[in-house]
Amino acid sequence: MTAPGTNPPAHPPLPPSPPSPPAMGFGLSVAPASQPAAPAANGAVPPTDPSAPSPRPRPRPPALAPQQLADRLRVGDRMALGRAVSLVESTLPAHRAAARDLLRTLAATAANGISTTRVGITGVPGAGKSTFIERLGLLLVEQGHRVAVLAVDPSSAVSGGSVMGDRTRMTQLSACPQAFIRPSPTAGHLGGVARTTRETMLLCEAAGFDVILIETVGVGQSETAVADMTDVLLALAVPGGGDELQGIKRGLLELVDVIAVNKADGVLATRAKLAAAEYQSALRMMHAAAGAAENTDTPPPVVLTCSALNGEHIDTVWQAVDARVQTARASGALAERRRRQAVAWLDGLVRQGLHALLSRSDKATQAWDAARLAVAEGRLLPTEGADEVLEALLAAWREASPEHPGK
Repeated sequence: MTAPGTNPPAHPPLPPSPPSPPAMGFGLSVAPASQPAAPAANGAVPPTDPSAPSPRPRPRPPALAPQQLADRLRVGDRMALGRAVSLVESTLPAHRAAARDLLRTLAATAANGISTTRVGITGVPGAGKSTFIERLGLLLVEQGHRVAVLAVDPSSAVSGGSVMGDRTRMTQLSACPQAFIRPSPTAGHLGGVARTTRETMLLCEAAGFDVILIETVGVGQSETAVADMTDVLLALAVPGGGDELQGIKRGLLELVDVIAVNKADGVLATRAKLAAAEYQSALRMMHAAAGAAENTDTPPPVVLTCSALNGEHIDTVWQAVDARVQTARASGALAERRRRQAVAWLDGLVRQGLHALLSRSDKATQAWDAARLAVAEGRLLPTEGADEVLEALLAAWREASPEHPGK
């Protein structure tokens, strides 16, 4: 503070130097960018001395073997978890092989993941998913849980990029040491989740996170893959959208376990209660029809209201979610559900592998291109074109495997 009658110092103190950038990925780091030369008093930038040595790049952290990475994960090393997630997200062949070794090493830990809780959270754009997840995550941390949030961002169909802004929307939760937030792009993967969401979930469980929250990119008939990897599916709805039942598609209503009508505050509080009543009535009729057809005693979905903005009734929503999980765990239904999900995961990986194999075969790719042109011109039926493409793939496999000429 300057004494009265004295002039302030000619130059204010310099700001502190920025911290070194954190390590990125699983053995890579970003070197700090060189700072431009300070301008002279007249505003001109002094020329750079070409004889001056260039700044030395920051050394990369050593790459970790899958076993070392697994050991660090088991003790809750967050940096190791970030590296492991980057490893499974990589499409490089060497990285994919290392990711398989890592997951195989963690198989025993993943097998004990039945004590964890996996929750899928979906909802229409603008339903307040990020605000709700942050409120819920902070509540769970206060209760002693370790929370991992896997937020899926849609990728651009033009550039393939994603905004990945969930960390900025969940500022309080992202600063909590008992929480881990990992945004991932869909990268063209359908179903509302990323290609490696399942693998990332297993890594988080191995690192000691007992509640996994998976935020999908939206809600729709085709965006229900999250139900095949979670224990409970929670859908967020909003009041005041006209026909409330159009806010959530029928296909999702058949899968959802809990519906929370968010933004039940202020002038929307009454409309939120009316929307909840409409959802409850529709779900009751659908559940009765499904139960009569399948002869099951599964409890009907729960419909609640909450306000993520004010933090009201978030605990009630979690109690409903946890009650469903505990009931399924006690009856053995949860273990059976996860076994079915593992088989569905296998089937999905096989389909992805076959598509990749088709793309790597020159003969099959040429047959595919020819079939697409013929179908577009009306010279070939799609069913016939598909048979020709598969025959070309099978022929290419036979040529590559001469020891099996008859297969």
